[in-house]
Amino acid sequence: MANLTPRRSLSKTARHTATAISSARQPALTATAGDLRVKPLPPSEASALASDGRRRLRAHVNSACFHIVLIEPEIPPNTGAVARTCAATGAVLHLVGPMGFEVSDRSVRRAGLDYWHLVDVRTYENSASFLSQAPVSRLRLFTTESERNLFATQDKPPLSPGDYLVFGKESTGLDPSWAARFPDQTVSIPMPGAIRSLNLSNAVAIALYEGLRQTGALASAFLG
Repeated sequence: MANLTPRRSLSKTARHTATAISSARQPALTATAGDLRVKPLPPSEASALASDGRRRLRAHVNSACFHIVLIEPEIPPNTGAVARTCAATGAVLHLVGPMGFEVSDRSVRRAGLDYWHLVDVRTYENSASFLSQAPVSRLRLFTTESERNLFATQDKPPLSPGDYLVFGKESTGLDPSWAARFPDQTVSIPMPGAIRSLNLSNAVAIALYEGLRQTGALASAFLG
C-alpha cells in the first residue's frame, strides 16, 4: 500500500489537528455471525473531530439514509475513500466477502484514515450471507451494462431513501449473476468517454450524492 503520509512538513495548525484526531477515542470492533459493526461516535465527539476553527456547509442527515454495498472489494484505499463518503453522508457501509484485504482494527484504520469510527460498517462472509439479511427489493445494482440511467429522473427517480446501492469489485465489476437475478433493479452511470468503468470510490460518491439530491436530502443546508 502506498505511504499515505505527506512528505512536506505540516503547518502548526495541521499538526494540531492531526494530534487531536489521532488522540480521539477509537471504538472496539465486535464481530457476531459474520457481521462487524463500527458504531458512529456520539454527535458531540464527532463534531469535536472536525473542529478546526473553520465552518463547513452541512446538511441534516435523513433518518432513512442510503446503504452502500461493496461486493468483494479488492483495494483498501478505495474502500477507505468509500468509508469517508459514508461518514460525510450518514450512509451505512456493507462489505461483502471474500475481500482482498483483512478487516482488522489496524488495517481498517489505515485504509479509512480517521473516518471509520464515524461509519456504521457491516461485513458478511459472502454474497449469500448478505442476501439472506438484506431487503432484496431495495437493491439497486450498479453495472455499466444497464440501460437505466441514474440521472434520468423525468418519470420516477431511480433511487429512493433506504435503497441499497450495490457495487462490484474493482477488477471485474458486479458479477452478471446479480443482474440476471434482479434484472429490473439495475442502474448505470453514463460515461461520455471511451473508458470501461469509473473508479469504484468515484462511482459510489457520484451515485450516493445523486441519490441524496434526488430525494431532497441536501436541500436544507447550513454552515456549521
